[in-house]
Amino acid sequence: MPSASRSYDPHPSYEPVDGQVVAGWPAAVAGLPSGPLVLAVDGPAALDWSALSDGLSSALRAAGREVELMDVHRHYAPAAADRIAARPVPADDPFFTPLSEAQVADLFDSVPRPERPLNDGVLVVFGPGAALCDPDVLWYADLSKRYAEAAVAHGQLPVGVNLGRPGQPGALVRLFYTDWPVLDRHRDAHVTRVERWIDMQDPDAPASLDGAALRSTLELLARGPVRTRPYFNSTPWGGQWAASELGFTPQAGNTALGYELIAPEAGVLVGDKRGPQVEIPFQLLCVLHPVAMLGEEVHRTFGTSFPIRFDYLDTIGGGNLSLHCHPQEQYMREVFGWPYTQHETYYVTASEPGARVLLGLTEHADLDVMRRQVEEAISDGTPLPVEDHVQSHPATVGQLFMIPAGTPHASGAGNLVLEVSATPYLYSLRFYDWLRKDATGASRPLPYEHGFANLDTARRGEDVTKDLIQQPRTLREGDGWREEVIGALPEMFYAVHRLVVAPDAGIADDTSGRFHILNVAAGEGAVIETRDAGSHFLAFAETITVPAAAGPYRIRAVGTEAVHIVKALVVEP
Repeated sequence: MPSASRSYDPHPSYEPVDGQVVAGWPAAVAGLPSGPLVLAVDGPAALDWSALSDGLSSALRAAGREVELMDVHRHYAPAAADRIAARPVPADDPFFTPLSEAQVADLFDSVPRPERPLNDGVLVVFGPGAALCDPDVLWYADLSKRYAEAAVAHGQLPVGVNLGRPGQPGALVRLFYTDWPVLDRHRDAHVTRVERWIDMQDPDAPASLDGAALRSTLELLARGPVRTRPYFNSTPWGGQWAASELGFTPQAGNTALGYELIAPEAGVLVGDKRGPQVEIPFQLLCVLHPVAMLGEEVHRTFGTSFPIRFDYLDTIGGGNLSLHCHPQEQYMREVFGWPYTQHETYYVTASEPGARVLLGLTEHADLDVMRRQVEEAISDGTPLPVEDHVQSHPATVGQLFMIPAGTPHASGAGNLVLEVSATPYLYSLRFYDWLRKDATGASRPLPYEHGFANLDTARRGEDVTKDLIQQPRTLREGDGWREEVIGALPEMFYAVHRLVVAPDAGIADDTSGRFHILNVAAGEGAVIETRDAGSHFLAFAETITVPAAAGPYRIRAVGTEAVHIVKALVVEP
């Protein structure tokens, strides 16, 4: 388990079970069986497959093996890219598509069935879909999604990053809505057969872990508290809090979006902190151990989708977020293909004097006027009088703002907001972006038609304050501690609580068959003690998942101040 450090750890890691993470291609090939074999190396499109095939074949030849190579990209059908594409609804939508329901097998007219080589030779079949080629041994080479996203956004890998589109510039829309859903399903379907997991963050000396050890490690992690590897993205509105307070280095000048736990992209680091490590998708914990991670009732409702996410929105030293809303339930299902929608909450962890949160329609908001003014802002650069339409509220530290789907909202400049939300995260329906330009001088896309189609017009005026800016309600309390409900709504499937624990005090809790997510929002930190997984230190600003299988656990405050812990759990599966 991670050591009990008293400061934020940007690289939490866990020791592997029944195995060791090794570095380099020679160490990876050392365990291959003798005799002729077909070795398949599958993985996402956004890998440097040339570096992989060169490094792997060189290591095999150095070990005395004859090597043949087969690149499955060359066997894709001419129409492969069109076959798997997620089609927009409507067909001319330039902003979003639904999640693709295609399979990797759709890339082929006929999946190749290579013959086993002679003598002690190895035929290496590599690329997305290699697992389908009936190999003797299957390896999976991975690269965390943040690399592909950054590569496309910054033009670092402009060609070939998207699945089935060799020689074409990378596109984020294609990455989010087609490549990732298709490749994630493929990975999840074959993970039980993988005999070596390879982390390609360093293509010259990749870290890898034996498949049996991978699965044993995931089985253990699914029973006890686990942190994912955090990182921060930059955006035009981003601030500086995570850079100054947590030590993150901004990619493009700011630390706007902090990915604490967003299941489709999150990874868990496995390996010794002083040695090689592999980053394993958090989602595999839910795929291989759904009941242990989620709980039986939550699994029954959400399948293997981990339904709650925690992330930071950092505008301290930055600007306002765009004014936007998220799709309502039916629209999300029918137009975008997600089985549940994007309810959100904002917990104000830190704020500068005068900072605000925009939330909910004003009593007399005129949507026809608002639409006309949004269109004028886009066409003529006329500023939108935002507060004519949307309420502005003080960003008080410790306040939770409820943001059910369809509610217009934005975090203002000068805030550090912990966003406790439903997992869908790729459908922000923006109305207005303060006339901002990006680094190239272009305006941010504003899919305002989607926004107006989803705007909740029923809750406005005083109902916003009454329903969406709730006061804490004590749920239970004891000597030196209390648990408060700070946000719950009938239309939202999860609730947000706050645990307040005095110095040197402790609070007992129990997952009762449903996972909990915890974040230290104030104070130095806490120690989480579980029945089977020992103790785990959680520092200020860190987030951890307590799987359903953990059952009873105890939280003990550390330091000289009261510790505030934000806790989220599913209440209506």
